[in-house]
Amino acid sequence: MNANAAPIATVAVPGRVSAWATDMRLGGGLLFLGGATILMGIITAEALYPGTFSTGANEISDLGGTRPPNSVILQPSATIFDVSMALVGMLVITASWFIHRAYGRRSVTLPAATLGAGALGVALFPGYTGDPHAILSMVTFVSGGIAAITAARVTKAPFRYVSAGLGIISLAALGSAFVGDATPLSPLGIGGIERWIAYPIVMWLIAFGGYLCGRADGGHEDQPGT
Repeated sequence: MNANAAPIATVAVPGRVSAWATDMRLGGGLLFLGGATILMGIITAEALYPGTFSTGANEISDLGGTRPPNSVILQPSATIFDVSMALVGMLVITASWFIHRAYGRRSVTLPAATLGAGALGVALFPGYTGDPHAILSMVTFVSGGIAAITAARVTKAPFRYVSAGLGIISLAALGSAFVGDATPLSPLGIGGIERWIAYPIVMWLIAFGGYLCGRADGGHEDQPGT
């Protein structure tokens, strides 16, 4: 082989590039819509909550119904929250399928799909169901943090560090919830700590969705095999 020979350029097939870009736009758009849906759903449910609701004292899931045995379910907040969670779950699951078509990496799409399934489960089993809700909430939080971290594998700097950072913040806040008063987040209360777990994931959904749409419009260099 001639050491001075020019490298062979990889030529992208137009049809493949078009399909890849479509998958990226659909996956990214659905993630963005999912993140925006749950963010605005929480804001709306809190604003319309007919009782006293504290960001520090109340968990986000209290909007759908407080924990047993003396559960409190107040409308219209419960319906707004549950419908928002169901929508974000279905949107993220669908987005994961398109993202897998684009990248083909289970390490990225499986945690995202699990996040969507967990969110859908939270909608089907609100806070007043007790243990099922607690388990599904944990699945949602853990998989969401992992999804943000593993998404760094298919993103470029500087967003790579933003994505991983949001996942680390979420998981670190989740770990601090088991420490008790020893955590520096304890003054925020159980509701504040939960928001430090959940909102980085919501921000990641919106940011990663926008990133994917931008990469689809910017070129095909991220397409596997090109």
